[in-house]
Amino acid sequence: MAAALTAPELTAQHRSTLDRALETIRTRAYWSPHPEHPKAYGEGDSLDLAAGKAAFDALLGTRLDLGQPGTDDWVGGEVSPYGVELGVTYPHADVDVLLPAMLAGRRAWRDAGPELRAMVCLEILRRIADRTHEFAHAVMHTSGQAFMMAFQAGGPHAQDRGLEAVAYAYAEQVRTPGEAEWTKPQGKRDPLVLTKEFTAVPRGIGLVVGCNTFPTWNGYPGLFASLATGNAVLVKPHPRAVLPLALTVRIAREVLGEAGFDPNLVALAAERSGEGIARTLATRPEIRIIDYTGSTQFGDWLEAHARQAQVYTEKAGVNTVIVESTGNYRGMLANLAFSLSLYSGQMCTTPQNLLVPRDGIATDQGPKTFDEVAADLAAAVDGLLGDDARATGILGAIVNPGVRERLEDSAGLGEVALASRTIVHPEFPDATVRSPLIVKLDSAKPADAAACATECFGPVSFLVAVDSAEHAVELLRRSVREQGAMTVGAYTTDPGVEEAVREACLDEAAQLSLNLTGGVYVNQTAAFSDFHGSGGNPAANAALCDGAFVASRFRMVEVRREA
Repeated sequence: MAAALTAPELTAQHRSTLDRALETIRTRAYWSPHPEHPKAYGEGDSLDLAAGKAAFDALLGTRLDLGQPGTDDWVGGEVSPYGVELGVTYPHADVDVLLPAMLAGRRAWRDAGPELRAMVCLEILRRIADRTHEFAHAVMHTSGQAFMMAFQAGGPHAQDRGLEAVAYAYAEQVRTPGEAEWTKPQGKRDPLVLTKEFTAVPRGIGLVVGCNTFPTWNGYPGLFASLATGNAVLVKPHPRAVLPLALTVRIAREVLGEAGFDPNLVALAAERSGEGIARTLATRPEIRIIDYTGSTQFGDWLEAHARQAQVYTEKAGVNTVIVESTGNYRGMLANLAFSLSLYSGQMCTTPQNLLVPRDGIATDQGPKTFDEVAADLAAAVDGLLGDDARATGILGAIVNPGVRERLEDSAGLGEVALASRTIVHPEFPDATVRSPLIVKLDSAKPADAAACATECFGPVSFLVAVDSAEHAVELLRRSVREQGAMTVGAYTTDPGVEEAVREACLDEAAQLSLNLTGGVYVNQTAAFSDFHGSGGNPAANAALCDGAFVASRFRMVEVRREA
């Protein structure tokens, strides 16, 4: 059967997008080919809100048959954090059948070369983008994100990260020419002449271990980096967030087949309740790359035991903001209030520890004591979330019972500056919605120091009294070195303090945001420009995205011949 998608057609459609992505990762300027506002997709066509909701509703209670080999059962059980039972079932794989089938098409995919592979990946992303509204509902009802956040982070922002990974993968592969002629002069004798051929050879099968909170945003970089570098990809979603990645796999398989490649180059590994299939898959000899987002405990296990694979992990960290002084007190409070509230703090980039000198800070509104900063921040959060309908649009829903329990336990750790309150969702009354908790701690007290020394994932933040700015920087260094951090923030009008924080972050490889008081927040990053994680501290051993994230997914193999 002839391929429905030819290489010239794919190149004509997508080469300009790839070129723009390559230019943007060089300049680090703003660019996105994926609109981030729902209305940009037009009303009355297949891309609009109503059609996306209808497509999502049509999936509920169905069997998502991907047509992949080795299916020995059907599994499911996802329940939305908003209280909706999805009822979707997915193929459960006999990995002894599925993994060999995934390797069957590797030669043709390898021989396709970097450019055609990139074009196929961009076609997959285009078709995902065409269904952004459908994906938004799938992300919302598996992660608990509010709809607008699920639309943006689960849709265009995730698609941007996938495209970014393709761009880096392409750039690294074409750094070496496909062919070269080598001539070495030999004086009076004839020169030595060789022709040399260089091929980017994939490692094998890449395993993507998905997370519950950001299934597409965290899943797409590894998926597309591995696929674009010639590897097959097995997607193992979090059991509570299967649907968005299952839809992704279905689209990828369709595009691969239409382009003349084996659809089994991308497959899904859904699991039975409590099966823990990730451990089994991670040590299989066929698995040569692993991308993981989740707990430090399992990330450390993967790094220690999956010795046959190149392992990329994003784990837990303690994100810190130093508040020393500010020239825009009101803007600082508003920015921090939103950062603490967004998605109920269920982001790996949400600030946890806010270090404030116990003698207070200088502001454009005059000196503020530690207690005044605590009260004013609490008031800013209350003001932001005072209207329940607005609050649910920012907070979303608590993703799992563990987050709720951690929130409830944290109220006893110190003096509460802002109590968490229960909010009733106007559309989903069964959703668990909680506003942030802010607890005041003192770094001089051993119990308080211990409480803020580990990650407390969820809507919990600690306002920590410190001796001075110098003490804050010292604590920051220690925290990043020992616990890791995905983000660091600082507010200061003192050039010396700013330089000390900057040096600490450079030394400890932590991404720093300074004096954010507007519409950019410490817990948000933009594809093509911002690096998510650094790979240089314990929170993550890789960055999304840089050359190191893609370069070890393939190896250059050389064939030499005498001319």
